[in-house]
Amino acid sequence: MSNNVLLKAENITKNFGMTQAVKDVSLEFNSGEIHGLIGENGSGKSTFSSMLCGIYSITSGTFTLDGKKLNVKSQVEANRAGVSIIVQEIGTLPGLTVAENIFLGEEDEFMHGLVKDSSAMNRKAQQLLDSYGFKGIKANAMIDHYSFEERKLVEIVKATYFKPKILVVDETTTALSQDGREELFKVMNKTRDMGSTVIFISHDLDEVLEHTDRVSILRDGDLIKTVISKNVTTDDLKREMVGRELDDRYYRTDFGEKVSDEVVLTMKNVSVPNQLYNVDLELHKGEILGIGGLSECGMHEIGKAIFGASYDKTGTVKLANGYEITNIPGAIKHSIAYASKDRDNESIVIADPIGDNVILPSLGDLSNHGFLNLKKLNDFAEKYARQMSTKMTGIKQHVSELSGGNKQKVVLARWIGKGSDILILDSPTRGIDVKVKADIYALMTELKKQGKAVLMISEELPELLGMSDRILIMKDGRFNGEFIRSKELGEKDLIAKMI
Repeated sequence: MSNNVLLKAENITKNFGMTQAVKDVSLEFNSGEIHGLIGENGSGKSTFSSMLCGIYSITSGTFTLDGKKLNVKSQVEANRAGVSIIVQEIGTLPGLTVAENIFLGEEDEFMHGLVKDSSAMNRKAQQLLDSYGFKGIKANAMIDHYSFEERKLVEIVKATYFKPKILVVDETTTALSQDGREELFKVMNKTRDMGSTVIFISHDLDEVLEHTDRVSILRDGDLIKTVISKNVTTDDLKREMVGRELDDRYYRTDFGEKVSDEVVLTMKNVSVPNQLYNVDLELHKGEILGIGGLSECGMHEIGKAIFGASYDKTGTVKLANGYEITNIPGAIKHSIAYASKDRDNESIVIADPIGDNVILPSLGDLSNHGFLNLKKLNDFAEKYARQMSTKMTGIKQHVSELSGGNKQKVVLARWIGKGSDILILDSPTRGIDVKVKADIYALMTELKKQGKAVLMISEELPELLGMSDRILIMKDGRFNGEFIRSKELGEKDLIAKMI
């Protein structure tokens, strides 16, 4: 690692109304290093990087890159200045091809007068994709045809093909399988070896220590300290993040409890083209049913199929009273909740206020003969947003301004407010810090005690083992193993059925 400072942040501050998200932070990033940036949800790390990359304006302070003041107003300007970011959520635009997404904002290179040379753009994009080893992704295909993970791989190409001086990786690993993560780490190491700087933001502290040279910790918008990665442990980092010792034992400690025999939902012979093949499933009252597998095994489609969001499915999803779920309105009306893995695009309305998001599924319940009372709506939203301990300025704050963990709290608040009896939670703690994870696990345990049924889809093996009464493992669109909760059950048992 070089000791030459490539990027200097001096007294960086960001205000959202009365809230100070980042408070007078000064940091130095060296050339040829991977620099971790960590903190709890709402600590200011993503806000800091968003100011650097032109996504947010700076309230006060300056960034200096390679000796020159940096003041960019958009991601395109940031790219041209040598600063790039790969975000946690989807960063590609639907309705465009893979190539058009890669070269978004840089189309001039392929223009002949007023005519765009799409063939030349596709050729160059395909050469880039092939050089990264992503040969299964076609430059001329619509980005919409690809999975969440494949779109993240496209973003890696988009963010790095021009060899940026600063590469920000913001919670990207949570969207990737292990193979995808390894590809990303290769790109990060290559960027560092070229003398550039990688700013790596992640809640996986083992991952942070393994892949960084130094780590800076933020708490409530303040810089706490910067440490050398090889000199600290994950417990050291957690202590600095939260300002106290944190008990890591937040999973369930009960074993051997009998789950009710009462079946609340049944899937029978459910198929979705190229994803699910004649899947059968029973969900019991008061059960946390975990579903796991490798990234493309089909498990994420299970949640959509139950919620009526798989429009090309065959087979049946029925409740205990015989009602068949065929669409989303029917699922909501019959007390089914769904929190998608793709939080920003499928679980919340990112451009709307917190209050509007919380009340949305419950509007019918809150109306009086078709009329809505504004105070009643606001009181409802306030109650459930506060019940989930959402860190916010108020319910009128826009969801887009929240951290990943607080966005997830808004998602859960809307369904807790609705009083849903069956909750489908797909990757419920993806990109969320240890404190908010503990809150969500406590909520799941409480829902179980209330007799609610929780179907948890997760790629995290400790989460499956720690929270589930029963675990179903998927492989190639079918269930390949079933496990009952026990102290003896381990990760190796689950992995054996995944591969």
